[in-house]
Amino acid sequence: MLLSHRPAASLSRSTLVKMGVRIAGVVALATLFSYLHVLHSVRTENLGRLERYVVERGQREQGIFLLAQDNHAVLKEALAEKLQASRQEDVSARFDSLFARMPDGTLRNRPEVFDGTRMPGVFIPGKLELDAELRRRILASYDVLAQYGPAFRTRFTNTFIVLPEGVLVLYWPERPQWCQEAETGFEVVALDFFIRSLPEKNAGRRTVWCGIYADPGTRKPMVSVSTPLDVDGRHVATFGHDVLLEQLMARAIRDHMPGAYNMILGEEGAPIAHPDLNPEGASDASHGDGQHGTVGTLGTEEQRLHVRRIFERLRAAPPGQVVMELPEYGEYLSHARLEGPGWDFVTVLPERVVSQPALAAARYVLLFGLASLLLELAIMYWVMKQQITRPLAAFAQATDRVAAGDFHVELDTSRDDELGQLARAFRLMADQVQRREEELRQANEGLEHRVEERTRELKEVHQRLVDSARRAGMAEIATNVLHNVGNVLNSVYTSTQVAKERLGRARFEQVGRVAGLLQSNQDDLATFLSRDERGRHILPFLDKLGQHLVEERQGILSLLDDVSRYTEHIGDIVKVQQDYARTPRMHEPVLLPELVEDALRINSAGLTQHHVRVEKHLAALPPVLTDKHKALMILVNLISNARYALDAVSPDERRLTVRLETHAAERFRLEVRDNGMGIEPEMLTRIFQYGFTTREEGHGFGLHSSALAAQELGGSLTAHSDGPGRGATFTLELPFQPARSVA
Repeated sequence: MLLSHRPAASLSRSTLVKMGVRIAGVVALATLFSYLHVLHSVRTENLGRLERYVVERGQREQGIFLLAQDNHAVLKEALAEKLQASRQEDVSARFDSLFARMPDGTLRNRPEVFDGTRMPGVFIPGKLELDAELRRRILASYDVLAQYGPAFRTRFTNTFIVLPEGVLVLYWPERPQWCQEAETGFEVVALDFFIRSLPEKNAGRRTVWCGIYADPGTRKPMVSVSTPLDVDGRHVATFGHDVLLEQLMARAIRDHMPGAYNMILGEEGAPIAHPDLNPEGASDASHGDGQHGTVGTLGTEEQRLHVRRIFERLRAAPPGQVVMELPEYGEYLSHARLEGPGWDFVTVLPERVVSQPALAAARYVLLFGLASLLLELAIMYWVMKQQITRPLAAFAQATDRVAAGDFHVELDTSRDDELGQLARAFRLMADQVQRREEELRQANEGLEHRVEERTRELKEVHQRLVDSARRAGMAEIATNVLHNVGNVLNSVYTSTQVAKERLGRARFEQVGRVAGLLQSNQDDLATFLSRDERGRHILPFLDKLGQHLVEERQGILSLLDDVSRYTEHIGDIVKVQQDYARTPRMHEPVLLPELVEDALRINSAGLTQHHVRVEKHLAALPPVLTDKHKALMILVNLISNARYALDAVSPDERRLTVRLETHAAERFRLEVRDNGMGIEPEMLTRIFQYGFTTREEGHGFGLHSSALAAQELGGSLTAHSDGPGRGATFTLELPFQPARSVA
């Protein structure tokens, strides 16, 4: 209550002064850091733009030089192929039709057939002895230049080929009579560009560039590029272009970044392009002195020293550094190496150009910071003017009471400003917290009851699931019994049908006919049997008939034995399936080859009826401990399925292969392979599913039950097929546990 009698302005004034001082310091620091950040950002941006500009310009300006190298690679390949193709060709007649000896002794193009705008000119020194090989090289160079010279004309002044013997082949449409007008003593092999291509000067046999010289006709600066060609270790030709530099120099001076300027420096730092370059002081290296010419000189010694310092700074820079600083001149340098002649394209950006935007931005940041400081002080003064200290204290007290569990708080909710809204929100929050606590208490009381109900429901659902699983298991056992018994019954039916057919084929009526003949001739049987044509055949016939009846009796007895064995196997199948619902069956010693033979015998009637040829590859394994009837059931199913799969194959090609071998130290493998209808790839993952079948009369139980039986025996059953029409292989792998090791 004492606070209500104190002047409200005292707290506002003291708080305003303290916060104003603190905020002023923060604004000052923020202004300083902003200025430094902007300065750094502007410098980084300008230098990054400078680097991108120079890299882009360097790539653009070196295009003509790289194109020259690419052209020479094409010319080298073309001339080498041409020389190879013309090794055995007689070119004398064609050579004489194109070239003629002039009065001065040199050989040049025949004037009557020469058109320098469409074909290359040729200059051959008069003292040169022309053998067949040299003639072929001259004609090959002439043909290659005639083919490629017009295509290179758009970017290069001329294209030429120089032979080491002093022969020049030149395509220069702007000066078509150059070779015709050349002086008698002209020696092209003495020029700088050719000397640079010699093996002793160019051991790497790479493309080289000569010094800058003035075109003899136009006096414009140009440079020559040359590339040697060696064939079988011998220098046979040098290719060349003349490149005018006028446009390159003009672009370098004219196109530049705002506030910057460009220059091009040669190998020794001589300026090739510079805004202050005076062309009147140019020196011509010509073609033969081996020195580097210049296209002009700088006006003052200070400018020359400046360029020298720039060149030295470029050479001292680490490899890969594009942008660097020249502090003594207050400049930034950015350079790009022009591939080919090895010149440096340099952009010079004064530091004041880089710093000027940063200074302007810094001034703006400073003014904005001062304005922000004044505005913030004004806002703070207004806020403190509204005496927010007391409402905040009331909020603090209310918070303590709510924390202590007293939700009946009193706040001034009549105000329409933010504090009033905060007060109403606080009251609403306190009411909601109180209501939530009450709801939580009630929820806790009912939680235990709901948990008991849910537990009882889960137990009932679990019991229903157990009953359903038991019924499903009983149904699956019954299905497996019916399926396996059905397989054996098919064999029983087939055996009885075969026995019935064999009884039907028995020739018992012949016995009656023989008896009738004997009865009709019983008065004189000896004469009838010895002299009558029919009587003489009775005894051999009776002998053969007896043998036939014996064979039929043996076959029928064998079929009846099979029926007996099949019936016994039906009982074994029922016992196996009954064991699924009881304890696991005891393992017994089993001879695996005999088990395979039993499975084949069970299916023998069906295999014979379907004309299936069986191939057996059975390893002689010792007796193993396993469930004989489960393994037999699996094999019977696999062989039966293979027999049906072979129906799609012609009877002469039906083949079933059964293989028994040890797969590993503790496992053996049984393979049943057929060359029947095969299995589609998408079906391989589904054939073992319960109820899945591809036969119209099938039930989808056999492979499913076989896979389950293999798992119960501790093994696995897998299938493989290369696709429809390519057969299938089913592999049964089971533990290899010899009976004697267990004993």
